[in-house]
Amino acid sequence: MFGIELPLFAIVVVALFVFSAIKILNEYERAVIFLLGRFWKVKGPGLIIVIPGIQRMVRVDLRTIVMDVPQQDVISRDNVSVKVSAVIYFRVMDPEKSIIQVENRVEATSQLAQTTLRSVLGQHELDDMLAEREKLNADVQAILDQATETWGIKVTNVEIKHVDLDESMIRAIAAQAEAERARRAKVIHAEGEFQASQRLSEAAGVLASQPQALQLRYLQTLTEIASERNTQTIVFPMPLDLIKPIFEQITQKE
Repeated sequence: MFGIELPLFAIVVVALFVFSAIKILNEYERAVIFLLGRFWKVKGPGLIIVIPGIQRMVRVDLRTIVMDVPQQDVISRDNVSVKVSAVIYFRVMDPEKSIIQVENRVEATSQLAQTTLRSVLGQHELDDMLAEREKLNADVQAILDQATETWGIKVTNVEIKHVDLDESMIRAIAAQAEAERARRAKVIHAEGEFQASQRLSEAAGVLASQPQALQLRYLQTLTEIASERNTQTIVFPMPLDLIKPIFEQITQKE
């Protein structure tokens, strides 16, 4: 009886041992294998064998992680207090480093992102935060990527989501924008007046050099007034330059 049960027990033990040793990894996963506590190799994806009791496996996800950076209180270079939130995209490029070099890669990246965001934005003025987000995103991304390289992590993108201001600062910015629009309108009006005066000066020079041109302009104006079919009486001054030739001809005849 014991001779029959013992081989069956051994078969069950071996089956359980083999079953526990077989691991299946997805395409986006890798296994960091430790042999008696020392790093051995990275395996996967697919079917791998991990010897229980001797080897230990740590799964690493290689997919891109999207992480929100909590809202940070930032004081800009021009002493304006704002609240800034962002989102970062990163992924594991070296599974070995991501397990051996850092205890919790996600938490470490989050804390580093918060401090880097405050440090970078604090070196810029408020106008830069509002108008040059792409440049600030690139600066934060470059610093994070360099710092996380030793952890086997690649920061692929950083996006500043919100820059929140208090009500008093919003009103001040609105007043500043209104003043800027008024200034531009005055500059454009002045530029138009200057260009118009230049054209009038050039036209006066042409008319002064050609008296016949002044007469033609006068006749053209009379034609335009007559074409409007006005029923009112219009008193139009007669320039002496226009009738002077007539008087000269009369004088010559006499």
